[in-house]
This record gives sequence, structure tokens and C-alpha cells, in this order.
Amino acid sequence: MAGSTRVVVRAALQCSVIVFVSHTAAAGQTRATADSGWQEAVPSLRSLVDFSREQSDLRTAVDRYVRDRDALGRRYDVMYSPVLRERLRALGRGWLDRLAELDFSALNREGQLDYILLRNRIEFELAMLDEEEAAVAAMASLVPFADRIRELQESRRDGQRAEPRPSAQALSDLARELDALSAGLARRTSAGDVSPFLANRAAEWVDGLRTALASWYNFFSGYDPLFTWWAASPYERAHAALGNYATMLRETLGATADAAIVTGQPIGETGLRAHLRHEMIPYTADELIAIAQREFAWMERELIRASREMGYGDDWRAAQEAVKEMAVPPGDKPGVILDLERQSIDFIERNAQITLPPLAREIWRIEMMSPERQLVNPFFTGGEVISVSYPTASMSHEEKLMSMRGNNPHFNRATVHHELIPGHHLQSFMTNRFNEHRGLYNTPFWREGWALYWEILLWERNFPRGPEDRIGMLFWRMHRAARIIFSLSFHLERMTPRQAVDFLVERVGHERANAEAEVRRSFQGNYSPLYQVAYMIGGMQFRALYDEIVTSGRLSERAYHDAVLQGGVMPVAMVRARLQPDIALSRDYRPAWRFAGEPDR
Repeated sequence: MAGSTRVVVRAALQCSVIVFVSHTAAAGQTRATADSGWQEAVPSLRSLVDFSREQSDLRTAVDRYVRDRDALGRRYDVMYSPVLRERLRALGRGWLDRLAELDFSALNREGQLDYILLRNRIEFELAMLDEEEAAVAAMASLVPFADRIRELQESRRDGQRAEPRPSAQALSDLARELDALSAGLARRTSAGDVSPFLANRAAEWVDGLRTALASWYNFFSGYDPLFTWWAASPYERAHAALGNYATMLRETLGATADAAIVTGQPIGETGLRAHLRHEMIPYTADELIAIAQREFAWMERELIRASREMGYGDDWRAAQEAVKEMAVPPGDKPGVILDLERQSIDFIERNAQITLPPLAREIWRIEMMSPERQLVNPFFTGGEVISVSYPTASMSHEEKLMSMRGNNPHFNRATVHHELIPGHHLQSFMTNRFNEHRGLYNTPFWREGWALYWEILLWERNFPRGPEDRIGMLFWRMHRAARIIFSLSFHLERMTPRQAVDFLVERVGHERANAEAEVRRSFQGNYSPLYQVAYMIGGMQFRALYDEIVTSGRLSERAYHDAVLQGGVMPVAMVRARLQPDIALSRDYRPAWRFAGEPDR
């Protein structure tokens, strides 16, 4: 290991050992760290200074870009504002010009990584602005009044006063136009050439415009008595008409069996290529589907093996049903989480090397998920707080049974360490303390891939205690492979949302309500189109990198794991470049790492 990278990795590892004492040193303590344990956890200031001196030359620049970009979003706050798009384009192009002026060779290794990552991120954000503009054009006929509402809010942001009588007239005209549009929708007998996905996205836009109109009106109302006298009644009509029109869009053009599950829009092969390029994944969508199908076949063989051990022969679905019925009574669920967390930590300390800060063990918490949120998240979510999906008193009898069956202790064998330690909670703990500026490069291939990597690693090290645990962990592995297949097939327009639900029920063993929630979550618009792909593919990337780094003897296992977390968030291909100094970097560097060879089972 040569040059600056050796220094950076060594400093990072020194920091991890000195700053955070392994929990092994505090064995026997409870989660609430004792006084002596607290003293052991206090960082060495010298090690922090050493670590800081090796930070990226571009760290401040990345922070500046994020703050400038976010400030523009707060200033031009109307959904799909063309003014905001142009300002963001100017910002991005300006930053690309400034990057081109830098002497790349003069940057330290971490700075060179940030150069490549920042350039890649800005190019992607510019491409997404073009995609947004095309979507807005496709929706324009459904929202012909958008510019008038936007201009009201943006004129207010520019410090212009609203003239009372003209404002009242504009609101009255808007209300009449919306009533006419709603009436026209009510008379339509078909959606014509408007897809339900487009209609639902337009309805969300109308909701956003309704919020913008309220912000504009509430600024002047009450402070300008004459404005209130003129505008109050027309505003109430216009505000109500916007809500009614959004509802009509959803119920007439957007109301299909599939749209009842999701409102997302397939992005097609071209859109997927753009997202794969941004994530530095040199595979086509079809190649990723083939990888998932290969993994699926291995899992089915393992499920049959576990099923035979349970006495169900080759009928692994019957064995899975038996495991589902092992759910605990609702009041016992927090105890299950605590017990599984202790088992995971104890196992990791005995069998897998990674630094576990005592404070990280101390501060995580449990909350129970609301019935409303379980409609979108039927399983646990995690981080510093693990949010547990399990029945509440207000659920129907059928909903309670499905929630219990889908979150039984053997299925939880994978989810607890995925959400807590060494998964998302430990990730967040470390990235909030090391290279936090790299949050700009947030990618599910790093975040979800890391947690899934530990599912793979713990499986290989015999963490499941018997066939029931193996069936539980395999349910989740199969679920991740299914996510690749159904999400990419949806975006390639080969599978409808309803077919995706059926696929999860029939091929993976989901409860139907949980499958609907899973598909709804996948395409509700808050996730990257590749989010569901990222779990297994990211996990496979980290596992392949383990062989390159640890199996080859370049770093110890502890050093590898600690260096991944302390390096911050980035595409896994760039983690590889960070940890292997023999990979030559240039200002135009684009990884072409094909990591998914035939598995050696």
C-alpha cells in the first residue's frame, strides 16, 4: 500500500481503535454503559487531530455545494418551478467548470475521490433536472394553471406586494377554471392517452400548488386588512377547488387496480441506464435480473434442504408456513428484539471483526410502528431507532395475523442485525462522525448493501441456529432477489404492480397485505428506481470486495470493515478505489468493476 492512501487508511484504523474501544473491553456491562466504560469511550484528541489532517482536500467544497444547492431549493419552493430548475442548472454547470479548472494531480487521494464523486453527482443531478422537465411537459395539459400560482408565490418571495382587488379577481378566476376542469373530468368516459401514473403525479403537483397558494395567501392575510377584505372568500373557493381537482384526478384518471397500489411511473430502459451509470454499476437491467434469478435458484435449494430437516420434505412452502406460525404474542415482541440484538452482538464479537463503539450499543431505542405506517412499511425499519412492525389494537383481526406471521422471530433473525448493529444503526453512528460531507453521495448500494452484506456474512458463519432460522433468513434473501426482479421488470414495463404483488406472494411466501405494502413502498416516488435492486447487489459488491481486500491479505477483516464505515457514503465501486491505491484515478475516472462472478457455494 503506497503513498497517501496508506497514511489515510492507517490513520483511519488508528482512530477507530483509539477513539472507540471495542465492546469486548467492556464485557459484562449492561446496555447502559457503566462509568468506567464511559471513560474508556472518550476519544483521544490526538487521534482525532491525526485523522483530520488526512481528510479530503475537497471536503469544504462539497459542503459548500450542498449548502448552496439546498438554499436554492428553500428560496424557490414551488413544486416543479422552472425558475428553480434553471438556477440549479446554472449552479451545477458552474461547479463543473470550477472542477475542470482544478489541478487533479495536486489533490490528495481522498480529494481525488471527492472530485470524481462530486462530478458524478452533479452530472446526475443535471440529468434528473432534464427528466423532471420532460415529466412536467407531459403533465402540463392536466395542470394548466400551475404558472399562475407559482408566480404569485415567487413574486412574494421577491418582495412584491399583492394588490388586493386584482388578487381577488385572480383567485376567483382560478376557482372557476378549476371547477370547469373538475366537471370535465367527471364527464370523461376514459383516461384517453393519460396514464394513471401520470394522473397521480399530476395530482401530487396540484397538492403542492395548493400548499404554495396557502403560503402566499397566509403571508398577506391579516397583515393587510384590505387584502383580506377582498381576497378571503375567493381564496377559500380556490383552495377548496384545488383539493377537489386533485381528488378528481386520482379518482377518474388515476383510479386503476394498479394505481391503488402505487403511483410511480416506469422510467424505461433509458432511465435505468442513467441511474445505473450514476451508481457506477456496469451491468444492464437484464443482466441484474439474471443475477437475481441465479441467486433465487440457490435459495430454493437451501430452502428445500431446511424443509427436509423440519420434516416437510421438498415442500419448503409448508415448512415456511410452520415457521410463520411461531410468532410471539404482541406484548412479547420488544423482548424478542432485545434478545436478538444481544445474540447478534455476541456472535459478531466472537466470529466477525469490526469495532463496536460502546456508545453505539447504548443509545439505540425501540418504537412500535403505527398501523398507518405499516401500510407502507410492513417490516422493521432501523437506525438509531428500530421501528417494529407488529399488530396494534386498532388493526382488524386479519391484519393482526398477517403482521404477526410476517414478523415472526425466525424471520427477525436477519432483520434485527440488519437494522441495528452492524447494520444501519452502526452505519449512521459512524457516518455522522467520519466524512459526513459524503452524505451528498448517498446511495442505497452503500447503505442497504452494507446491511445485506452482513446477512450474507453471518449466514456463511453459521449464525442461524437451525432449519427454522435458516428458513427465516432465506425468506429475506429471497425477498431481496425478488425485489431486483419485480422492480426492474416494472420499470421495463414487463410487470404490473399487481403482478409484482402476486410474484411476492407466490414465489417468496409474503402475506398478501405485506406484499402490497412492499410494492407500494417501492414505487411511491420517494425512492430511487434502483433502491430495491441495491440491497442484494450492494451486498454482493461488499462481499466481492471482501475477497479482494481481506482474503487476499491486503487488510485485516477489522481494518476492512472499519475503513468502509469511516470512509463515508459512496458507490461501492469507489470504496474499492479508496481501499486499493493501485487503482489509478483520473478526473474522468469511471469504474467498470464487474463484481458478480459465478458464486462459489
